[in-house]
This record gives sequence, C-alpha cells and structure tokens, in this order.
Amino acid sequence: MYEKVYSNPDVYKIFVPLPDNPLQNLNCFVIKTPERNLIIDTGFNRPECEEALRTGLKELEIDINNSDLYLTHLHSDHVGLAATIMPKESTIYMGRVDYDYLMTSVTGSHWEDMDKMFHSHGFPDDKIIELHTKNPARAFQVAGPFDAVKLEDGDKFTVGGYEFKCIYVPGHTPGNTCLYYEKDALMFLGDHVLFDITPNITSWYGVRDSLSNYIESLKKIRQYKMETALPAHRNTKGINVYDRIDQLLVHHQERLKDTEKVVRMIPGSTAYEIAAYMKWQMRGKNWEEFPVSQRWFAVGETIAHLDYLMNKGLVRCDVDSEGIHRYTMI
Repeated sequence: MYEKVYSNPDVYKIFVPLPDNPLQNLNCFVIKTPERNLIIDTGFNRPECEEALRTGLKELEIDINNSDLYLTHLHSDHVGLAATIMPKESTIYMGRVDYDYLMTSVTGSHWEDMDKMFHSHGFPDDKIIELHTKNPARAFQVAGPFDAVKLEDGDKFTVGGYEFKCIYVPGHTPGNTCLYYEKDALMFLGDHVLFDITPNITSWYGVRDSLSNYIESLKKIRQYKMETALPAHRNTKGINVYDRIDQLLVHHQERLKDTEKVVRMIPGSTAYEIAAYMKWQMRGKNWEEFPVSQRWFAVGETIAHLDYLMNKGLVRCDVDSEGIHRYTMI
C-alpha cells in the first residue's frame, strides 16, 4: 500500500506494518526519479515488513537495482532490512555516529552491555532474560553488517539530480539524523519529531545526557524552513511541525517535574522503581500489566531524565554494594 505525498521530486509513502508494536507502522518514503531512486528507512527484519516493502516497491515500479537507501538512525524498525533488500551495487547512506553504534550492536557486545546497564538500574534479571526474545529492537535487528557511506552533519549527496542534506539531531539516538531537500524546504524527520506519539529518549553508552541533546536538537531543527515535514511513523498530515516541536519541549519539562516528584517521594529508589510511578500512556494499564518491552523503553527514558537532572545538580546517584544505582534529590 502506498500514497503519493509530494511532487517534484515525486515522493511516495509505503505503509510498512510493525506487528504487535505500539508504533503501528513505518512510513517508508521513496523518492522516485527517471535516473535513480532513494528509499528512506526499511522496517524490521521480519517477513511482514519485507513483504510490505517489496510489494510497495513493485507497485511503484521501483527497480531495487537502480535504488539507493538512506537510513535516518540505527533503530531496528528503520534499518532492519538494510542488509537483506539492498543489492551490493547500491549505496547506503547513514550518519557516521549511528552507523558505528549499529555495527557494534551487530558484531560486538552491545546487547550484553545493555543488559548489564539495565540490571544496574534495578531491572529484574528474569525480565532481562525475557527481553532477549521480546524486545523488537533486538529480535528483529538487521541481519548482519553492511557497508555505508558515512555522513557527517551538513553533508550533501545527489540522487536523480536532487540534492539532499544530512542534518544531525542527536537525542533519540546518539547520531539521529533528518534528511532535507533544501530547495523546496522538504524535511524527512525520521523519529526526531513524530506528530501523534512522543519519540523515546533513552540513555546510551558514551552519551552523558541524551535528553539535553534531544532538547537542543529540537531547537536546532526548529530553525529550518519546513514547508513540508514528514515523520517516520503514523500520521503525516494536519500538524504544524513548529507547534509540535513546542509540544514536545513542554512534554519533557512536565516529565522532568514528574521525575523530581517521584524521587522526592521515594528517595534512594532505582530507575526501575521510579518508572513504575511515572505517568505513561498505556491505555490505563498499571505497571505490572506493561509488556516487558514497554517497561524497557520506559526505564530507559526514566534514566535519561535522571541523567538530565543530575547534570543540572538536582539529583544525586549513589551506587550501593551490589552495584545498583539509587537516586536522591539534592
């Protein structure tokens, strides 16, 4: 299933379902030109995503052998099929920072390190084991390493006579990017700004304060002229992107206030315990009813907000004798 969303360049949206996932779908954008095509993001490495993507490309009469791929960031719902569908002759473009992180997760100890980190923040060991098969980021990750042209902030490349610009907007991931067609002020937002859900901001190895990075990146993208802005999930219409950026900034200020409130209420608590008291949009479910994968995302976001408060000098983190991180207001 596809929909034309822009002309000159001709841009189509392929609806790629994300089964059993609150994101619901990936908006895979395809720029079709007489010379060459550009695909933006792929969906999970799972049969339902691959079938939908290949069917959409076929309906659009897109020759995959005459197409390149741009990956906005490292999450599996965006890169999952990169090593599966793209021919060796195609060019894959990706921001350098996220590409390096991704290759570490594919070939190195990334997931083992993540398990240790979440354990240190109070995530129960039995739930961590359960995550090995129930965390979609892990279960449906890219099949293996792939080569890419590694882009820096501001780098440009041309497809079919159209010039695109890579814009670094770290926060959602360490090297998250948007793709900009400056001539028409056309912005492919990836997950940086979503219109009817809030992008997950979590803690990353080597990143001191993901939330501060995200807030600064929202302010950065707000300075760009965006006549058309296309997010990577769910709704792509009827929202003023600048208003949505302001909403996201307010959202995180409110969440920071909630985090402070919980830490005051239960000093010496872990991120896992704090997350259980936070306000999450899960259709009225309480913490014990949360799917384990959603608890993982919630705890990661809680850690990111605690990192922010620590760097502002408002919260203290103490590590107990068992290596568990516990937080108290200063």
